[in-house]
Amino acid sequence: MHLITGTTKLLGVIGHPVEHSLSPVMHNAAIASLGADYVYLPLPVKPEDLEVAIAGFAAIGLVGFSVTIPHKQAIIPLLSEVSDIAQSVGAVNTVWRTAAGWSGTNTDVEGFIAPLKAYHRNWSQTPALILGYGGAARAVVVGLMQLGCTKIHVAGRNVGKLNQFRQSWVNANLSANLYIHPWEHLPQLLSHMHLVINTTPVGMSPHVDQSPLDAAAMQAFREGAIAYDLIYTPNPTQFLQQAKQQGAIAIDGLEMLVQQGAAAFKLWLGQTPPVDIMRQSLQQYLGLLS
Repeated sequence: MHLITGTTKLLGVIGHPVEHSLSPVMHNAAIASLGADYVYLPLPVKPEDLEVAIAGFAAIGLVGFSVTIPHKQAIIPLLSEVSDIAQSVGAVNTVWRTAAGWSGTNTDVEGFIAPLKAYHRNWSQTPALILGYGGAARAVVVGLMQLGCTKIHVAGRNVGKLNQFRQSWVNANLSANLYIHPWEHLPQLLSHMHLVINTTPVGMSPHVDQSPLDAAAMQAFREGAIAYDLIYTPNPTQFLQQAKQQGAIAIDGLEMLVQQGAAAFKLWLGQTPPVDIMRQSLQQYLGLLS
């Protein structure tokens, strides 16, 4: 067991609530494997306490921290520097201390595209569909752009919010590649899509028997298409189980969690992260290892 002393450097994750976060599992496993004198803690921070918490972190010498709901957007004005990619997404999930103050970036994009790179496709010719238009969908849009996707379709239930989502990309000159669709068009859309990403919370605990797609829409799923669910527990989700039955390739959100964490770990410690150990620690924690 790693001995925590007065010289141990502090890392953590902030959110509200934060008790459910699996980041301490994988980061402390990585720290232990390298024998580094760090510890990674869950740090519950209420929205109204965010500013004073950030000042307190500087006072106690926190090296860096992850950011989860509901602080990913609210933290941006409190940072001295925000990376271009975080500005494009409009959210920060990783923060580290510099001489100038706190710097922030978004490693969700890198985490999202990592498992897709294993499929050596011509992404410019791969039509992609995003289910949902929240904060996670924004990271997916930037990731798909980085892969080279030229036609990105977004479907949602609220047409007004869909239009707002598309309009939010105008200043970034990305809106020309975005096509928005009402939810009822999904059966027709899915028959043309080679990559479908669920960014909605449908299928998460406690509603593990739910899927964002109904039976009619799922019947239109292309054989050989990639179904990607950002949800990592349950594993697999109902959405991925149904997609596999239609002959789709399934990717769950666990690898995204691992890869975005690995990118953050490298920023904080300046060392190559032990990705295999991070992945195995989560698989073991979730009971996915036989």
